[in-house]
Amino acid sequence: MDGIIMNRLPRIVILGAGYGGIVTAIRLQKELNYNEADVTLVNKHDYHYITTNLHMPAAGTDDPKNARINILNIIDEFKIVFVKATVKEIRPHERKIVLDEGVLSYDYLVIGLGGEPETFGIPGMKEYAMHIRSLNSVNLIREHIEYQFAKFKQEPYRREYLTFVVGGAGFTGIEFVAELAERIPKLCKQFDVDPSWTKIYSIEAAPSILPGFDQELVEYARKTLEDNGVEFIVGTPIKECYQDGVVLATGEEIKTTTVVWTGGIRGNSLLEKAGFDVVRGRVQVDPYLRVPGHDNIYVVGDCSIVMNAEGKPYPPTAQIAMQQGISVAHNLVATIRNEGLREFKFESKGTVASLGKRNAIAIVGNRKLKGYKASLLKKLIDIRYLYMIGGIPLVIRKARF
Repeated sequence: MDGIIMNRLPRIVILGAGYGGIVTAIRLQKELNYNEADVTLVNKHDYHYITTNLHMPAAGTDDPKNARINILNIIDEFKIVFVKATVKEIRPHERKIVLDEGVLSYDYLVIGLGGEPETFGIPGMKEYAMHIRSLNSVNLIREHIEYQFAKFKQEPYRREYLTFVVGGAGFTGIEFVAELAERIPKLCKQFDVDPSWTKIYSIEAAPSILPGFDQELVEYARKTLEDNGVEFIVGTPIKECYQDGVVLATGEEIKTTTVVWTGGIRGNSLLEKAGFDVVRGRVQVDPYLRVPGHDNIYVVGDCSIVMNAEGKPYPPTAQIAMQQGISVAHNLVATIRNEGLREFKFESKGTVASLGKRNAIAIVGNRKLKGYKASLLKKLIDIRYLYMIGGIPLVIRKARF
């Protein structure tokens, strides 16, 4: 037990209530008896949000409250103590967590703090672009987009108000531009603006949108979005972002007052500050999802690197974070009961990218899906997750049928 003397209940602290953290907590409350451990969940908000659905409220096509789940509605307060606080520092050698108000001690730690935007050093991107990372950030994006239409009515010669640039054409970028393409015609009607004056640019440095996705489905997605008014600039990085636009690597300049950056995320800076060996803020964990050299510290979600059979890191998706949460909970219970640990093995359940309300592309095993069938699969995945963390009551409250 890594030198821990248990003359009291072992203290488990979970940092972050994202997919990995919340699933760890839910599984622990199911698998642990009341007298086996003290479990504390720390999160800066009193809610968990469904990150994979944030592109909708960001574009204004869905209510932000649909992506928000009150933590106290899904945890058992007799088994898990919830602390609403911001983590300021991790001190692994002291087994302490410094919060904005107070300090927590732990015997076992689960780090699921989520990532931070990765701007790859592009000048101005951190200062002038917006990011789809939280409920607060998507509220800002939605209100900003609506405000651009209102401003255009006051200054109709400023076409940059109606030009929208989305940097990065991975999953988040594509799902966001798809929602934006559905939202903008409604805003044009609301503000009496000619739709032909609006522009949506999706800019991707890689040679293709949705890198790594099946090529046939990529072409379907691209054509669908182009038909809805999205203009793609592929194989061309953004060189600079400034207050009134972006400059591409080709030297071309796009004037805009709206840049949404979805080009990548890195791990949490607190891990590097804690002295862990990190790559872009992420820890390459051992087969049990632990920090090398720290058998009592687990890392899940955006902060972890897990290698596949080819020696390449798995993308940090919600799906892998959920499976990590299940694995970590199992190993914590096994450790406390002096049982054997289980190595983490990721099992892909399929991949879905939405292209608006009733359209999507998906791969499940060897099957390719597109259109309405794929969008139904996306809804089923959401329902399954809601059931996993909150049972039927949460499905009834939050699911889109």
